[in-house]
Amino acid sequence: MHILLIHQAFAALDEPGGTRHHELARYFAEHGHRVTIIASPISYLTGKAHSTKIPWVQKQTDGDCITILRAYTYPSLHRSFAYRLISFFSFMLSSFLIGLSVKQIDLVWGTSPPIFQGLTAWALARLKRKPFLFEVRDLWPAFAVAVGVLQSPALIKLSEWLERFLYHQANRVIVNSPGFIHHVQSRGAKDVELVPNGTDTVMFNPQVGGSSFRQAHGLEGKFVVLYAGAHGMSNDLGVILDAAKRLLTHPNIILVLLGDGKDKPALQARARQEGLGNLLFLPPIPKIDMPAALSGADACIAILKPVEMYKTTYPNKVFDYMAAGKPVILAIEGVIREVIENAGAGIPVTPGDPAALSDAILRLADDPALARQMGQNARSYVEAHFDRAALASKMLDVMLGLVS
Repeated sequence: MHILLIHQAFAALDEPGGTRHHELARYFAEHGHRVTIIASPISYLTGKAHSTKIPWVQKQTDGDCITILRAYTYPSLHRSFAYRLISFFSFMLSSFLIGLSVKQIDLVWGTSPPIFQGLTAWALARLKRKPFLFEVRDLWPAFAVAVGVLQSPALIKLSEWLERFLYHQANRVIVNSPGFIHHVQSRGAKDVELVPNGTDTVMFNPQVGGSSFRQAHGLEGKFVVLYAGAHGMSNDLGVILDAAKRLLTHPNIILVLLGDGKDKPALQARARQEGLGNLLFLPPIPKIDMPAALSGADACIAILKPVEMYKTTYPNKVFDYMAAGKPVILAIEGVIREVIENAGAGIPVTPGDPAALSDAILRLADDPALARQMGQNARSYVEAHFDRAALASKMLDVMLGLVS
């Protein structure tokens, strides 16, 4: 089987960002299938290009069965919302034209967000007369409307029309969280399959030593609480800064924010202004280096703004934290909280509440045995329920069913 994936935000394992699709592609390749990925050369996390000059298309390979085609994309992804839309539309056009030249495919795989690339995937599938698989990773535009990023009534109406159109046109809709099922079905998705986010339990081995990470950043002898991921509007990292301020009287505790995003400069400026010496900002790192970083932490934070729609999410980082055997301090309500509670894998706190967040950090710092037990519970639970290989096998079965 030859799969064509259209994915502007695709990140390879040697890049920072979410690598779910590269991991899935490698699994498919190991089982004898070809995957061609049309992606952007602009990092969705950092907004930076792979090179100073962006060509029309740049070809990369990963073994004999995976081809990555980096399609020209307008580079100002993080400049403003208007420029972000230009970036999305430029990728729509370039990925469509490049996709026309990809031969002998059996399935077109579209993924959202950005939702606009789903239209490219649908058009290529129809022109090539192949099945169209549409994967929903976030409920866009609902999330954008909920946080106030998308405000234009005309653009909201157009985006909601496109969302319903793609759900209706897809031969199968894949969602990565059970919280998404009702939403997509109520908007026209007929055939919905849950393939949840998960983690590579082999990559995130708790036995991987984190001493090198601690030494590199002067963290020896500290209780390290790590947040890894995007620094954007939805991530509510100002609450972590508020919690850090409350913890200044506990010099043994340090909070590490690892990653990048549009809000990072403002967060760094605020931390300097308020003298938050217990807060360390680190640049994003490739996924292959993330196991060592997580091993160097004593606990990990997952946080989103207290928005009703976010109760539906299964954030990838939570499963990576769990696979690394770390207790999760979870400032997100909804379906992901059920996972943490069922696993006994951490401490859920009320989103948007810095006092609750700092209290949870103190509880784990004061009780290392509890932190270790929660980490062990977390690891056991993801091995049983969210292992990437098992989920990739389910995804492959869905694809083979569509092709056959």
